[in-house]
Amino acid sequence: MIFDILTIFPGIFESPLRESILGKACQRGILTVRLHNIRDYAPDKHQMTDDRPFGGGEGMVMKPEPIVGALEAVSPLGPTPHVVLLSPQGRLFTQDVARRFRTMPRLVLVCGRYEGVDERVAEHFVDEEISIGDFILTGGELAALVIVDAVARLLPGVLGNEASPEAESFAEPVLEHPHYTRPRDFRGYKVPEVLLSGDHERIRRWRRMQALARTRARRPDLFSRLVLSEEDRKLLDEYDRLAP
Repeated sequence: MIFDILTIFPGIFESPLRESILGKACQRGILTVRLHNIRDYAPDKHQMTDDRPFGGGEGMVMKPEPIVGALEAVSPLGPTPHVVLLSPQGRLFTQDVARRFRTMPRLVLVCGRYEGVDERVAEHFVDEEISIGDFILTGGELAALVIVDAVARLLPGVLGNEASPEAESFAEPVLEHPHYTRPRDFRGYKVPEVLLSGDHERIRRWRRMQALARTRARRPDLFSRLVLSEEDRKLLDEYDRLAP
């Protein structure tokens, strides 16, 4: 899969793309991430990428010429791209969106900055706008890294355990169960006995119970979307009976 990232700060991406899972995926050729400096496509000698907003107001707005010039330059460099503008006004990025992006051979991510991007870019030169949450970042670069990471881990061969992506939180609208590792006793806090029992069915039921209860308590918005099986209902009843 190919990602083309348009940014005025390509250096932000250098370390994350060399490390850990993303670095290994790039080294193995499963993932290709190409960085394009929007300043290189600015038409003036000073390589200006922003200007004052028409109508007045605070801050600066990213100009359309450099962004569209960059888009037109990178568009022929591979399969037909799906172009995404990172913007707080976009639709929310979720695991479902990550799965949809994973089916595309190529994504172009446009990193906004300052007060935003000239609206004509959003209206006429991108396929959609995406936000990673209801908060403001200094630019779209961190959001682009979030998307690359979330999508890349869904690609075959990126994770060591191919079952991992489907077993994680948000594979369905339910949080993951608690995880424990050695030592069994850490400063008096002990691993739940059921996880040491070797009884795989008991462990499965306990994990499902904990995942359901945790989702209900921490993310009622997700829990409301969950279709509970008869076993799920019994597990929640059991959890409520055992809860202190």
